[in-house]
Amino acid sequence: MSRTERTTVHERKVERRAHADYTGGVYGSMLAASVVIGAGALGSFPRLELVLLLLLTGVVFWIAHVHAQLFGARLAQRPLDRHGVVHVLRDEWPIVKAAVPPAVAVAVSPLLGLDGSATVWLALSVAVAGQVGWSVAAARRAGASRRLMASSAAVNLVLGLLIISFKLFLKH
Repeated sequence: MSRTERTTVHERKVERRAHADYTGGVYGSMLAASVVIGAGALGSFPRLELVLLLLLTGVVFWIAHVHAQLFGARLAQRPLDRHGVVHVLRDEWPIVKAAVPPAVAVAVSPLLGLDGSATVWLALSVAVAGQVGWSVAAARRAGASRRLMASSAAVNLVLGLLIISFKLFLKH
């Protein structure tokens, strides 16, 4: 590969990272928190079942988002090519990535000596922390000021606390 070709490949990678959209991670984290609350509201559950539920729900929503994006491109009369499909697959992947930390939290909870209820709280906390983290990453990637990044984090923390309040409400 020539120097010019290497530079072009590098420039494309930098451009792709610059245009990466992490909002799917925010959405995926909220989805994971909702899954944890739903499973926790049902009472006792096997940990493996919750890990699989988190990961598989993330994958199903990823597929749904990819389908919606690709179908939307078809409606806009843009031809689909392999590059476009791969681009959409990659752009929507943070939805799945956001489900991994809460799933890992559930998986390691026995090592921490946590019962089912504490496991739910751990996974929920990890999901909300992820939601805040993804929102800050999205704002940072968009070139937002520190103040705007802090505002984004605060809004997502409030949304996460709202989800937690649903859990508290469902328990009573």
